[in-house]
Amino acid sequence: MNIRFETTGCRLNQIESESAAKKFTDSGFEVLLEPLTAKSPADESTVLCVINTCAVTQKAEQKDRRIIRLVLEKCPNAAVVVTGCYAQLSPEFILGMSSRIACLPGQIKSRLSFIPALLIKKGSDFNAESFAKELNSTLFLRNDGKQGISENAFALSTDSFLAHSRSSIKIQDGCNNRCSYCTINAARGHSVSLDVQTVIDRVVQLENAGQAEVVFTTVNIGQYRGKYGEEFLDFSHLLKLCLDNTKKIAMRISSLYPEVVDDYFCEVIKNPRVRPHFHISVQSGSDSVLKAMLRRYSAKDVLDACSRIKAVKDNPFLACDIITGFPGETEEDFEASMALCRDCGFAWVHVFPFSARPGTPAYSMKPKVPQSVSGERAARLSAWAAENKRLYVEKCRGKVFDAVLETVRRPYLFAGSAGKAVYHAVTENFLHCSIEADSSSVKVVPGSSIKVRILGQAPNGLKKGGETDCLAEFVF
Repeated sequence: MNIRFETTGCRLNQIESESAAKKFTDSGFEVLLEPLTAKSPADESTVLCVINTCAVTQKAEQKDRRIIRLVLEKCPNAAVVVTGCYAQLSPEFILGMSSRIACLPGQIKSRLSFIPALLIKKGSDFNAESFAKELNSTLFLRNDGKQGISENAFALSTDSFLAHSRSSIKIQDGCNNRCSYCTINAARGHSVSLDVQTVIDRVVQLENAGQAEVVFTTVNIGQYRGKYGEEFLDFSHLLKLCLDNTKKIAMRISSLYPEVVDDYFCEVIKNPRVRPHFHISVQSGSDSVLKAMLRRYSAKDVLDACSRIKAVKDNPFLACDIITGFPGETEEDFEASMALCRDCGFAWVHVFPFSARPGTPAYSMKPKVPQSVSGERAARLSAWAAENKRLYVEKCRGKVFDAVLETVRRPYLFAGSAGKAVYHAVTENFLHCSIEADSSSVKVVPGSSIKVRILGQAPNGLKKGGETDCLAEFVF
């Protein structure tokens, strides 16, 4: 029996999907992680498709629906389990798409781990529609009385990944904030944290297994409060303990809130094993827009956080999120966001035109900013971000960085250079490198710690902000 996984949205979703996939492989199932496309052939051998969804924007939900319809078309014999944030927020609509769909609300996503045993029990009696109906009427009914908080939020965790070479640990989930535009509080529930000793033990285990890097992933890192004996520690103190209890594994922080960057945090990240890559949750450079968003910091707080980081880390890769076209955003407000990005020296900006989410205060806020204006502002900021990343890559040209090898494509035939391979690696400062080398002389595998020298930007590699930013060469 084949099991297929499709995942949209953030790295947290990817971790949860891979963790759930591991449950199936451990039970003897073959798991397919390669995304389906419109050109994919029909897949009649797959009996179950799990779609882990995102609902952060209208565009994300549109993508969810497109993937659901594609899976239903390409996998005609499969039951389809839709889980994640979209399943938490819109279960009735999802269930109405097909009788082969079972909808698992995101807050009880951990129940995916019970499905392998149910499939094994079905055996040759499996029927997609009846299996989906059974899941909807039994396993997927929430009956624990804890609406508003994730059930077993850390049950879907694994230290071995099927599709990623850099390990991740989810240490926090949910959010207690109620930002006026955001559905995360409703979709993922209140903040919960993995206890400190468990995090330390898992990082030590990863180091002993030879992993070069671990990424700490969260929804809101500022709300991490992990139990440690009789007290609760914040993220900065957790990070210090993880460093103290290991010797060589590098540590990367997935996303930061400005308030996390205090004196103690800066003292901790001086350690060279903390990667010089920091993604800061900003959303706007206008204090009036931040106030309307119900964000708990000012533009000055963001600038101060970036200045503090740059004072203790050499040439860090700083990135942020910006929303354009929030209700009431004027041209002056948008220019304040542009100015903040320039002043902070962000090497990349993830730009999102405002997406009104039903059920949030911002949904009915006025005056609305026309989509054409929001899109034009997003295009301007994205063009600036691409140019600033180009400049950042140029500053790195000729320099040597630590990196983690992610993928190897072999053999890869180049004109006049048959038999060479293309390697993909992520540097300590989050540059995604493409490396061409003779496979017979390179003895590294995905997950290896390597050194690379940046040669320059990759053709057409800077516009998307990912995949391949630059060209590099191995340094032995």
